[in-house]
Amino acid sequence: MGERRQILFVINPISGGKSKTSFKKQVLDVLDMQKFDPTFQETSYANHAYEIGLRAVKEKYDAVIAVGGDGTINELGSALAESGIPLGIVPEGSGNGLALYLGIPLNETAAIRRINRFEFVEVDCGTINDRKFFNIAGLGFDASVSENFANENIRGPLGYLKSAINVLSKYKPSDYKLWIDGKEYERKAFMISVANSPQYGNNAYIAPQASVNDGILDVCIVHQFPLYILPKMLFHLFNKSADQSDYVEIIPGKNIRIEAVENSIVHIDGEPVDLGDCLDIGIIPKALKVIC
Repeated sequence: MGERRQILFVINPISGGKSKTSFKKQVLDVLDMQKFDPTFQETSYANHAYEIGLRAVKEKYDAVIAVGGDGTINELGSALAESGIPLGIVPEGSGNGLALYLGIPLNETAAIRRINRFEFVEVDCGTINDRKFFNIAGLGFDASVSENFANENIRGPLGYLKSAINVLSKYKPSDYKLWIDGKEYERKAFMISVANSPQYGNNAYIAPQASVNDGILDVCIVHQFPLYILPKMLFHLFNKSADQSDYVEIIPGKNIRIEAVENSIVHIDGEPVDLGDCLDIGIIPKALKVIC
């Protein structure tokens, strides 16, 4: 028998509002201990997973497993990108967009069993100013919801829905200038999402044709729409048909610049950040290996 692979489980204890107290025992019960030698570490503050990931690269772990949501995945993926060290995912977030797209089970035991196979795909990495993203980045309504949700005491899909309703009641569309592969656009938009994968999470598809390994990002511009259209917009979102809506414009591209007339919050894989009013967005093809 060869040497066991050294893998690090990075656990976000508050993600998705779920308790993780029994997670280590579950791993020891399900993981193939003849193949793997697991280590565990919990995150304690924002960006802690990124720091742990950088250390894991230096220490040459054979894989790092994100036990959390899209924010935890983003931090670890940002640290592991272009290192060759695979990222595993045990989905524990409120949306789990990337995991759902890659077919990673939401059930903990099934997700851990998937790690035993140690098979992976290479996924693209989006860049936005000096930050990386793997699922979706955006500005406008969804970024405002992310900011509200970050301050919400209810986690999980219910908390996200509450935040969306809170923001919708007072949200106003904004003006944007965009340059996509050299072509200029001016739009008043409800929101703009730059999608590497098709969905935000919870099977809400903003860019049904997007792919994580085609070397292209989908710029999804949601135009201002009357409130009575909202049920139809939601139908499109959950029916994988957003690209068929009269209020949604999707433009593929590799080199993207977005300027907001007013400085606005941006979300990166669901986490709100302030990057100023000018966003330079690109893509690094097949930058990250993901166990799936």
